Amino acid sequence: MDGFLPQKLLRKGLVWLKSRHWARNSISPRYALAEAALIGVFGALSALFLKQGIAWLGGIRISLVNQWGAIAILPFSGLFFGALAGLLLEYVAPTAGGGGVAQVKASLARFAVPLSLKVAFVKIIGTILILGAGLTLGRRSPTVHIGAALAAELTRLVPTSPEHRRQMIAAGAAAGLAAGFNTPIAGVMFVIEELMRDVSNLTLETAIVASFTGAVVSIILQSPDLSLPSSLLPADSISFSPQDIPLYLILGISGGVLGALFNKGVLKSVKFNQSLKMPLWQKIGLTGLVCGSAIALLPPYFRDNAGLREFLVRGELSWEQIALVLTAHFILTIIAAGSGAPGGLFAPALIMGSSLGYLIADIGGFWMDIDARASFALAGMGAFFTGVVRVPVTAIVMIFELNANFNLVLPLMVTCAVSYISAEAIQKGSMDQLLLHHMGFDLEDENHNDSNRQKNFLRELNAGAVMQTNVETVSPRLQVIELLDLMSLSSHRGFPVVNNGKLVGIVTQSDLVKVRNPSSLLLTKEIMTPNPITVPPDAYLSDVLYLLNRYTLSRLPVVQDGRLVGIITRTDIIRVEVDELKADAAIKTQVAYTVYQSRSPATGKGSILVPVTSEDDYESLAKIAVAIALYHDYEIEFIKVLKIAKHLDPHSTYVDTKDARKLMLTLEKIGKKANVPTHTRIVITHHRTGLLLEIIKREYIDLLVMGWGKNSSSQEFIFSHLVDNLITQAPCELILIKLGKSHSYPHNLMARGSCLVPMAGGPNAREGLKLLPAFLNVYHKGSLPPVWLAKVSPPNGKKVDSSDLYFAVEELQPHVETMVKPLSITSTSVVDGIRLVAKNQRAELVIIGASRDGLLKQTIHGNIPDAIASKLDTTVILIRLPS
Repeated sequence: MDGFLPQKLLRKGLVWLKSRHWARNSISPRYALAEAALIGVFGALSALFLKQGIAWLGGIRISLVNQWGAIAILPFSGLFFGALAGLLLEYVAPTAGGGGVAQVKASLARFAVPLSLKVAFVKIIGTILILGAGLTLGRRSPTVHIGAALAAELTRLVPTSPEHRRQMIAAGAAAGLAAGFNTPIAGVMFVIEELMRDVSNLTLETAIVASFTGAVVSIILQSPDLSLPSSLLPADSISFSPQDIPLYLILGISGGVLGALFNKGVLKSVKFNQSLKMPLWQKIGLTGLVCGSAIALLPPYFRDNAGLREFLVRGELSWEQIALVLTAHFILTIIAAGSGAPGGLFAPALIMGSSLGYLIADIGGFWMDIDARASFALAGMGAFFTGVVRVPVTAIVMIFELNANFNLVLPLMVTCAVSYISAEAIQKGSMDQLLLHHMGFDLEDENHNDSNRQKNFLRELNAGAVMQTNVETVSPRLQVIELLDLMSLSSHRGFPVVNNGKLVGIVTQSDLVKVRNPSSLLLTKEIMTPNPITVPPDAYLSDVLYLLNRYTLSRLPVVQDGRLVGIITRTDIIRVEVDELKADAAIKTQVAYTVYQSRSPATGKGSILVPVTSEDDYESLAKIAVAIALYHDYEIEFIKVLKIAKHLDPHSTYVDTKDARKLMLTLEKIGKKANVPTHTRIVITHHRTGLLLEIIKREYIDLLVMGWGKNSSSQEFIFSHLVDNLITQAPCELILIKLGKSHSYPHNLMARGSCLVPMAGGPNAREGLKLLPAFLNVYHKGSLPPVWLAKVSPPNGKKVDSSDLYFAVEELQPHVETMVKPLSITSTSVVDGIRLVAKNQRAELVIIGASRDGLLKQTIHGNIPDAIASKLDTTVILIRLPS
């Protein structure tokens, strides 16, 4: 029996973590500092394990080199361990490659980049293999990635809001850097300066706790007597003289220039490796072979990176040897980093910076006395690190913490500041920013920034400012029979249960459904949900939205000191969000410049606006838009929006419009061939969403037709930032089209399949029926597919009322020249039911009518229209009437 006790305790612990206690406190910072301390411990343990693993494997490598010779061992070890690390990356965790700081930045910027225990594990093993094989990469950047991944995994075990999770990931990154360098203050500064660019209380507090915990645990584990790590160099070897300032300026310029050139080299190396037509494990293995062969031919002190750093920092190498170290590390690190191998650039940057500092001091020694070459070496570390990573304050703090000598402060400030200016003059952005841009994560993108503004808005408003204060409540002693009558008369689907002003529970329609035969003796308190999830009035809307989504709720009581003060629903949040978006759109000055425009005679009864992008199948979109225009006697306007950076002037910025003009000419021919009045334009602007909304309102657009491909890379949007905003704000009717594969509508016009229209009731579904004849006009006469009107009902044992389905069939049949058939099915899931019907009836077109809220609403199974569309290979058309 005793053997089962730990398992029982573990199960109880997991249940408690997922309990309503944690639901209520997952948006509270009360556990944040304790969680940050725990993250610091894990970060330190992982950093120490990584260090020991690299030392162990490196020791074996050096031992074999001493026994068999460098030429026999180093190329083979680079090939074998590189290929092994590549296999881990390719088949287990592809995002665990590189230094990892870029991945952490992307995740903190709310891009969908995996951070998990699996990523941390692969990062640790892969880095041990790569650095143990002798490649000239570092372990400090990986500790940042590992710390962030472990923090992300911890936040999955303990339910936390998305904003709180971001703070913990940043804290994990700080702990990783602090444990890697034993520099806790630098860990905090790195989070503020590079990762989050945020100085809120929670960011500072969690980063400080995690960083200092990580550093302290690392020191304790490596030094039983709790003595602090010794400085890199003796204090008497570090000094500063005003006459050295010109040399420090030269050192700063050199560090910035070489850092920028190094970044360019790494980026070119990355692009070259991606152009190679071979698996990742072969690329990294080949890189290991090349680097191992080069190191075998270099002097013996290159075979141990740790030993080389010791020789270099202490100034035990001649200037010729130092120049060789700088040149070899510059080239070999570019080759290694470009392969995607796990390993960072922090340590190589410090080695190259130290080499550069010694060389500048030696050159300056030809015409002036240099008393402290070591000061130049340390200042060079900061200069080169700044040139690569572009975090001058972090560089100053880190080098200072490693030496704790105030004589270094002014040289570091001079060299790091000058290095930053010089590097930015050559190429803007840090190495990680360049890599992110290359990977497709544009942190300066309009849509992404708008998304962050939306998040900030949800962080600025709290529940107290949005909640409804006039709340209908019921007593716990109310009879269930009376509650049924009250529920039938009210527009609400649930009521807070209050006793003497105190909230004691909540009762909903779901609770009433469970009651089979309510008697006069059954009271509300017997069926209610006691101790419900609540929020305080000062809870941010982002946290309220998190709780609503995580626990699949439609409302949350707002409680202060145990007393009910209001209630907040999804509708309340959507309402204020729409108001904010409208205000934001009104504030923005829509600066736009039309570079191309064609007009046809305005003879239509209405107008259709069709924005086209390079990702759209524009011919299919045009074919569908023409069919609708012919049906309604509308005009069509095709618009191509070219977005430029916000600091550029649309009127004077050159943009290549050659391809866009060809596209517009093709669309004009399509419209002319169908005898539909067709207008086209190409516009340069800063804001796509604002421009389209302005055109819709100014030109009285009746219908907006848009292509919709794969989902947004951000987890915050159902479709994409642009489409979600237009769903919310566009005052006209909106049609979204997800084109299927080549056998689907409107490509296949031979009627081998069918057309499916799910009937859910409401005006949007009826609009789908109304437009169906227009969509069928695309087909050739005599080859129209049959139409199925489908209704999905839950399997509750009751007879399904299909009268509305048959009525819709009778109403539609006279307007189409094909067979219209009703189909009533039962399924526990609307999505699964529609997918099954579409598969069985070989549907090549599915038409779904949905309201604005329906298109953006998340349920426990996700967004229903999106879930249906994303899981079907056929063409899906979503229709939303004017709001």
